[in-house]
Amino acid sequence: MGLKYIEPIKSIVLLLLVLLSIAFTFSIWTYTPNYDPIEPTATVDTSIAKQLSIRELVKPYKVLVHSETALKGSMEEKEIDVFLNEMARWRVTEFTPSSQKMDQKKIKEFLNQPNRLTLYFQGTVPLPIYDTILNIERQDLPEEATFDRLVVEWTAENNFKVHFINHLTGDHFLGKVISEDYIRSFKVLALDSKELPDYEMVGIDENQYIAVPSNPVMLKEKTFFQQEVSPTRFRNALFNDPNAVRRSPVDSNHEEYGDNVAKMTVDTEKKTLNFVHPDAQYTEPADPSELFKDVLDSINEHGGWTDAYRFSYIGIHSHYVKFQLFIDGLPVHSDSSEMTDMKVNYGVNRIEQYSRPYYTLDELLTEDDVELSSGTDVAQTMMHSNELEFKNVDDIALGYFMRHDTERQLYIMEPEWFYLAKGKWNRFSPEQFGGEQIGLE
Repeated sequence: MGLKYIEPIKSIVLLLLVLLSIAFTFSIWTYTPNYDPIEPTATVDTSIAKQLSIRELVKPYKVLVHSETALKGSMEEKEIDVFLNEMARWRVTEFTPSSQKMDQKKIKEFLNQPNRLTLYFQGTVPLPIYDTILNIERQDLPEEATFDRLVVEWTAENNFKVHFINHLTGDHFLGKVISEDYIRSFKVLALDSKELPDYEMVGIDENQYIAVPSNPVMLKEKTFFQQEVSPTRFRNALFNDPNAVRRSPVDSNHEEYGDNVAKMTVDTEKKTLNFVHPDAQYTEPADPSELFKDVLDSINEHGGWTDAYRFSYIGIHSHYVKFQLFIDGLPVHSDSSEMTDMKVNYGVNRIEQYSRPYYTLDELLTEDDVELSSGTDVAQTMMHSNELEFKNVDDIALGYFMRHDTERQLYIMEPEWFYLAKGKWNRFSPEQFGGEQIGLE
């Protein structure tokens, strides 16, 4: 009788074992232990100063306004901003490239016509990025297009056109302006500009187009107390793992920070630093607008704008972008450009080389009035000098020359005249004409 039930009992036991195995396996899969909550890992704050926008960085340094009867101009930031704010209300339509390039003679003839406003930029501006400042209604702006002169022309019928000209290459783009209030635009550009200072054309070459103030200029000499950002904050922002970075003194005025790949050299006297990440090197020519945006994003990422800087140069083959220190809308130069310029070489998805000051202009201690000669007097002095061929001069402009008083920890900004020749800005000195070249490197 017992043997009769052995096989069914085996089957039932086997089934129970299978069910228990399934239940046990399921409980393992679905088991969630009660862990203690994980505290978030402390992150290093890499925000050094502030971020800047394209509108704040890409600004003209001079405006000229031709009317039927006069030539007016200004290098004052507030006066230039009046025109920029009005133009920000416009829409630019029917945007097209000109059928022909413009040589220097044609550019001069074009700019010298009445009813024109010309904005001068230090560097060649990638056209696509300017769409964030002036509303250009075209989706496919040429990526390679750049300009350094922006010209607005108008007629008595309130028809406005805007021209983007690269005076080095002769490239020329133009579009039609749509304004919600043409009368106001005409008033701002044509009528209010009559209150600007008188300017005068100077030059001995038929291709030169240089306009300077006719009268002496009054500016302020400014003295600032020196403040600085600790280099360790740049270490935290620029190295992949700040904790792996070693710091070592080089001499009394230099020290180095480095890991197995990158290195940052600090000049403690000049208050400058140079960061290099060789693994990021990129050899192909860059698209100018993308290069500018990559560099801007990289600096904004660590809030690297410690003072008022502006875009001044771009090199697509070297992946190089430069920004220059400005005070009250005027560029600041010095004996050593590394003290007044921020220079970035952008590589593969990151900064390859980064040279910049780490001081900041702290409290304004003093400011004194300084009268400078008229631009026409400066031009005449240069024309009659044997130190320079004036035909090589592209522009004459105001600026500041910075002296660093290391003992008193002061920065003194001295108003000066500067001239642009062969791509380099030079300080004008009537006593020892020629000055020191402080331009693009």
